[in-house]
Amino acid sequence: MSEIFTVEIISPDQTILKQEAHEVTIPSYEGQMGILNNHIPLITFLRPGIITIKTNVEKKFYVEEGTVEFSNNNLLILTSTARDLANFEKASVNDLLKKAESQLDKTDTTDKERYVVSYKIDTLKEISQ
Repeated sequence: MSEIFTVEIISPDQTILKQEAHEVTIPSYEGQMGILNNHIPLITFLRPGIITIKTNVEKKFYVEEGTVEFSNNNLLILTSTARDLANFEKASVNDLLKKAESQLDKTDTTDKERYVVSYKIDTLKEISQ
């Protein structure tokens, strides 16, 4: 029995990735979620974090938001913010980090926005190390 499944990351203007994987970890609002072959069907939302795709090599993508659907051993990730960490420039990470930190300092930020921005900041700090 095959231990692989198809993972696809799609943005509004292009397919970012389509390949077979053994395991994918996604950052959802329910927490870090691991997806393996024959996982139960699910639909969930992404929070800021890192998607890790494991095959023979490991690929990582930074995302800020999106939706995820898994069914029939097909994982579909829809997001406009997926960035391959292998090509993510440190200057871009630092710019995003400064913008997120300034957003957190605003007095009119809602609790929900603070929650999301705090995950974004933590992830960007992890990437910049």
